Amino acid sequence: MRLSRRSLLALAAGTGAALALPRRVLAQGVASAVVPPAAADIPAGELHGLSAFGDLKYPADFAHFDYVDPAAPKGGGFSHMGPVAFYNQALQTFNSFNGYILKGDAAQGIELTFDTLMARALDEPDAVYGLLARSVAVSEDGTVYRFRLRPQARFHDGSTLDAEDVAFSLNLLKAKGHPIIQQSLADMEGAETEGADIAVVRFTKTRARDVPLLAAQLPIFSRAYYGTKNFEESTLEPPLGSGAYKVGRFESGRYVEYARVADYWGAGLPVNVGIDNFDVVRYEYFRDREVGFEAFKAGAYRFREEFTSRTWATGYDFPAMKDGRVKREELPDGTPSGAQGWFLNLRRPQFADPRLREALSYAFDFEWTNTNLMYGAYKRVHSFFENTDLKAQGPADAAETALIDKLADLVPPEQIAVLKGEPWSPPASDGSGQDRTLLRKASALLREAGFVVKDGKLTDKAGRAVTIEFLDDEGSLERHTAPFIKNLGVLGISASFRLVDPAQYQRRLNDFDFDATVRRYTMSAVPGESLRSFFGSKAAATPGSSNLSGIADPATDRLIDLVIAANSREELTTACRVLDRRMRFNRIWVPQWYSGLHRIAYWDEFAWPSVPRPTYGRGIPDIWSAKARKAG
Repeated sequence: MRLSRRSLLALAAGTGAALALPRRVLAQGVASAVVPPAAADIPAGELHGLSAFGDLKYPADFAHFDYVDPAAPKGGGFSHMGPVAFYNQALQTFNSFNGYILKGDAAQGIELTFDTLMARALDEPDAVYGLLARSVAVSEDGTVYRFRLRPQARFHDGSTLDAEDVAFSLNLLKAKGHPIIQQSLADMEGAETEGADIAVVRFTKTRARDVPLLAAQLPIFSRAYYGTKNFEESTLEPPLGSGAYKVGRFESGRYVEYARVADYWGAGLPVNVGIDNFDVVRYEYFRDREVGFEAFKAGAYRFREEFTSRTWATGYDFPAMKDGRVKREELPDGTPSGAQGWFLNLRRPQFADPRLREALSYAFDFEWTNTNLMYGAYKRVHSFFENTDLKAQGPADAAETALIDKLADLVPPEQIAVLKGEPWSPPASDGSGQDRTLLRKASALLREAGFVVKDGKLTDKAGRAVTIEFLDDEGSLERHTAPFIKNLGVLGISASFRLVDPAQYQRRLNDFDFDATVRRYTMSAVPGESLRSFFGSKAAATPGSSNLSGIADPATDRLIDLVIAANSREELTTACRVLDRRMRFNRIWVPQWYSGLHRIAYWDEFAWPSVPRPTYGRGIPDIWSAKARKAG
């Protein structure tokens, strides 16, 4: 699958926020004594960590996360094609180091240069622990968070990082950050200071449960640095950060290296112990994944997550693989698989009727595609919460039924009845590649909706031909889309695959100038505010937002609000299942596939910690280290 290839929207497996980074903020520049906070160092009434429902695995005096090796050796380098991108980052090129605005194509990994208030634990669904913040006090009504900063926090130029920098950064991101950030911070009223060491962040009473966790994981900038810089401009000037890494060597569009900071202020903090052990982390860029694979085989970079099933099945037979210099593994992915598919732009008139949108699903033969193009490596996506207990299955249970009934002021009675039954799922084909039974069902749906075929072309009631352009910025899915396009032609729909360069692709997505495109929305184990940016009505009208389909449905909005307002895991589960039913009812996509695995290959020069691997993230390269070089 290509899969997390554009997981710009991928959630760090816990906060539920579209902005949360898939790593804890980075670690240690030099080997240093572990400095666990004594419980007595946490002022009375303050917390050393946060989670959506208040449960934390680690105590205030924990020394390090359980999934790291605290004695991991430091040194060596790690190079890869970055598997995911965030905000304005691109996977095939870059022309900027400003990764938090809409403008430009930012370099992957730029988040490595910034510290955040708190850092993620990858063995908990959504917990964060103090990094810049030593502790946090939460008001009784949950609207005010007072983060107490560590006095030793420093930027890379040696200047102090204080509460003014925190307030400046959060207010700046809310006002001028990428639209995804702005949307997610809508319920943050603002940030201010109480002295040099207390940053006060205020939220609305209706804020989503995960918004404070999101704010605690956003980058903190230098107020002094941006006093002389325009934050809204893309630039190749390396930014001033405070994290364990800073920008090293780079060549725009080809590679970028991040060099570990030798005197990193946070070395030895519990959240940083045993993490980020490499001297250099390098991102390689290739316009084509096949070219990138050839470079990996030649040793040009040393780690690859494989998203092409054909390559995984047939390509790993090169000499370095055969003689053991290259290893590969399939890692279970304990995080939600989310929703991947061709998302339809409902702003386009040809997609106005849900019956046409459903008919498209009858033309995609997943069973044939999986067998003939993907070596049987994948499972069909049915749900927006695939691979979790949040997925709707079977008729609605009592709790779901009660919640569905509360939508009666927004949903017609006939739809209420449908929502209580089996949730919609894409059909299973006979695997022939052109299932005539399914295509007849699609034709019947189209006739029912008033579409007719004239001179071999499907036309609407106004006589306009139905056309679809599948937009992409790299060609790995063209061979999967081609048989789908052929079956659409049987229905009279003129469809095409359009390949554009990454910059044009991103501009067209930002402007919603497309018919259909592939996207994977990865949900959190505890979904929250990100749902509004993915599927909320406000996001549908916000250029650059994550709501590519343009769905603007009051019932969906209400259900998202109920998910966000849930006070327990049970309430959350019920609300998510009903939301799943409603979203699947709306037919905004043609579902594709998922694997539930990370398929990785690497040159045999890296070491895993000899402890249980984290459930909610790969931890690569974060918790890996370099093996000692063999003699000779």
